[in-house]
Amino acid sequence: MPRYRQGAAAGPDQFKLSSNENPFPPLPSVLAAIESELEINRYPDGSAARLTEKIAEVTGLSPENVAVGPGSISLLQQLLLMVGSVGDEVVYAWRSFEGYPTVATLTGLTPVEVPLLDDCGHDLAAMADAVTEHTRAIFLCTPNNPTGNVLTTDQVEWLLAAVPSDVLVVIDEAYVDFVRDPDAADGLRLLADYPNLVSVRTFSKAHGLAGLRIGYALGDPAIIDVLRAAGLPMAVSNLAQRAAIASLDASDEVAERVEHIVGVRNRVMAGLLDQGWEVPAPQGNFVWLPLGERSVDAGEVFLRHGAIVRVFPDSGVRVTVAEDASVDAILAAAAELVR
Repeated sequence: MPRYRQGAAAGPDQFKLSSNENPFPPLPSVLAAIESELEINRYPDGSAARLTEKIAEVTGLSPENVAVGPGSISLLQQLLLMVGSVGDEVVYAWRSFEGYPTVATLTGLTPVEVPLLDDCGHDLAAMADAVTEHTRAIFLCTPNNPTGNVLTTDQVEWLLAAVPSDVLVVIDEAYVDFVRDPDAADGLRLLADYPNLVSVRTFSKAHGLAGLRIGYALGDPAIIDVLRAAGLPMAVSNLAQRAAIASLDASDEVAERVEHIVGVRNRVMAGLLDQGWEVPAPQGNFVWLPLGERSVDAGEVFLRHGAIVRVFPDSGVRVTVAEDASVDAILAAAAELVR
């Protein structure tokens, strides 16, 4: 089976730009919430009731529309466990999130990978054509990891109209907080009209809680009820639940940090364009350099400049947008590659 490969760690004099992590330390209120959770000898609240209610409040949905899990990738696996088994299929664009083939194989489904278009966007017509009587789910990653471009509302609605209504369509929105494209699809706003649509989101990126492993899914109550049953009991720690609630309570501070990262992203993108790069417009907290067979060598160039990046052999290099101080290293390595 395909093995998920974690981004490499960085040394003391290097920037870790390989895992799309938030560079900011936890908010003081989040740290206080974690420190107040001392009963680690007790099992966590298996229903995550307080957090579920908080997410429902923030999204304007009902608690029945919300499921919490140990990271968005676990929720993706639960969704596939829900709808399929050996002999069934899941369709997704490729290249996209590396976790997709892993969760597909673990749940017994056959991955159906549809190549991206030349502009690194989803080929939705080809994805619709790939749907067969064995298709149980479609994954849409927007912004797409690792290429960074988004699907528009019109595109997602076109696909939803083109595929059977009993096929589960999962819109993976791990990076939704960084999106600034006004035409980009927002799964939350589409849920009411499409009961076979589920939005999966995470606290790992914008909220900076990657180490606590917590995410959530939004969808029709009938789907969410089964999704909860498909997960392991008490899989989300009380530490993670308290931290997520505190982070939602500090939404203004989180938004300021996200806006800062978007500003760094814009600086990196402007520098790349000045150097002559042609890259997809980034809408996540990373940029994509489609270097093809030069990708492995490019990773070594970034390493010489003190940046650990994510290399996808024969495809490209994904560079996380992080600390302000990393911009010079990123652009210096990119300039060397252009030369």
